[in-house]
Amino acid sequence: MTPRGTAAPSRTTKGKATAVRLAGIDAARGLALLGMMATHVLPTLTADQQLTPTWVGLTFSGRASALFAVLAGIGLALSTGKQQPLEGSDLRAARRGIALRALVVAAVGLSLGGLEVNIAIILVHYAVLFLCVLPFIGLRVKQLLGLAAAWVLLAPVLAYLLRPWLLAANPPLRLGHNPSWDDLATPAALLGDLFLTGYYPVLQWIAYLLIGLVIGRLLLSKAAVQVLLLAGGTVVALLSKWLSVVLMEDLGGREALKAGLLDPSYPLESLLMVNLSGVEQSGSWWWLATSSPHAGTTLDLLHTSAVAAAVVGACLLLGRLGEWLELDLLLPLRGAGAMTLSLYTAHVWVMAALYEQPLPAGWTVETVYWAQAAAVLLIGTIFAKLGWRGPLEWVAHAANQLGRYQPERIR
Repeated sequence: MTPRGTAAPSRTTKGKATAVRLAGIDAARGLALLGMMATHVLPTLTADQQLTPTWVGLTFSGRASALFAVLAGIGLALSTGKQQPLEGSDLRAARRGIALRALVVAAVGLSLGGLEVNIAIILVHYAVLFLCVLPFIGLRVKQLLGLAAAWVLLAPVLAYLLRPWLLAANPPLRLGHNPSWDDLATPAALLGDLFLTGYYPVLQWIAYLLIGLVIGRLLLSKAAVQVLLLAGGTVVALLSKWLSVVLMEDLGGREALKAGLLDPSYPLESLLMVNLSGVEQSGSWWWLATSSPHAGTTLDLLHTSAVAAAVVGACLLLGRLGEWLELDLLLPLRGAGAMTLSLYTAHVWVMAALYEQPLPAGWTVETVYWAQAAAVLLIGTIFAKLGWRGPLEWVAHAANQLGRYQPERIR
């Protein structure tokens, strides 16, 4: 119902704007899921002595998971007022809802953490990220932009200073495995791993959610904003990567890091292109000059978040094109993107079932990936057509609604 004295908005115009925006966001989330699955299943480095990066490592490593995190921030912005952040009791209710939803995600992640699987599961980190940005969801774009810029610049330096101290503890404050329920018994190691020493260090990754909040507070239904995200994201991604190349190659950063490695056969060149998460980045400030995937440096955060912005812009523009053509171009991707928690969990279970087991006759890792990708897109399409939530999305939504419940005030 529309309050008296207020003109009712056009249902057609409002509905189209919402459809364009949400279809593109969900489609981008579907792409992130497929990209993360690719890095889980397909090799990112060749098996020879050179450990040459593969197309999967060069394309998706670091970028897919960063896109997932930026989209989390966008989703928070869209659910807390869009361009006008919630205030007062509504904001407090939204924070309660987000916190309860984060607990659901954390419970799923901790349960998956007990599986034997060669995957760095993101869900517990993802849940902690939701909790960490709760103080910021009431901020407006300019405030968020300033905070995000400061976080991108300062968090990597702070992490570089703190990480050696955590690793020097006895025992080191690092898990070396996915967080599970058992790790709640050692909170220091768990928190150290989640925030600094693990695969998805929350301290730096908060920047992705802040950038997502900035994007989500924009008027995403406007074509100009969508083009800005695509063009601006592309330019920033290229510039940050170029600057890193200048620092590492032209100014001697890579040679300085290579000279400081204890093992001269360490494939530093390949890892700088694919994944630095397993490398102890200490002993030289040159580590902060890289833009390598999972480096957690300023240039890495800039590059990957800019790529995420460009992907979001492209998906929103594709949604607009599909509306103009009266075709649902994004249906399979947006369907999968609307139920990533369920599909990601199913993917991890499948990979755990296949872990260290012989593949069926005639199957390769490529077959395993494309079969799962096809299943994800098919299931997503069916659920989208039927208007269903995924099973875990239903639980998370119920938790969110419970947290947001506000008894009517007595007049």
